[in-house]
Amino acid sequence: MTAKFVSVEDDAGKVTRYVRHANGGGLVGPGAVVAESARIGAMTYVEGGARIGPGCRIGHGSWIDRDATVGERTVIGDGVRIGRGAVVGNRVHIGSHSRIGSGVTIEHGARLEADATVPDGGQVMSGPHGKRHRPVPGKSRTHAKGRGRVAA
Repeated sequence: MTAKFVSVEDDAGKVTRYVRHANGGGLVGPGAVVAESARIGAMTYVEGGARIGPGCRIGHGSWIDRDATVGERTVIGDGVRIGRGAVVGNRVHIGSHSRIGSGVTIEHGARLEADATVPDGGQVMSGPHGKRHRPVPGKSRTHAKGRGRVAA
């Protein structure tokens, strides 16, 4: 039988007492709100202030940081990190081992493949012609195709 509570000490010596979620056994921090119908995989941490909507499935070994919000019926793979204050919409799919930065907004119905990375403050939009990722301005740039020229 597994313990209902687990105490974890961080590098600074602060001890946090987590509660095991009844559906999946994930660890839920104080002040976090997780719907009963959500499945939180083993060794997944949901930090204080985070909110997980009904019908969500979060894989093994993921981490939902403080004040993040995950909408209804969202699927998050194994080993995913959701940053502080990120907002993930309803019916979103995030592939395993993805990294979602702090303050990111992911629109309803968006889909991210495995190993995706969204930088802090980024947005993932879902458009009428499929899903697309729009990075933060200045963080990346697009390259125009050259017309037969070769860079020196």
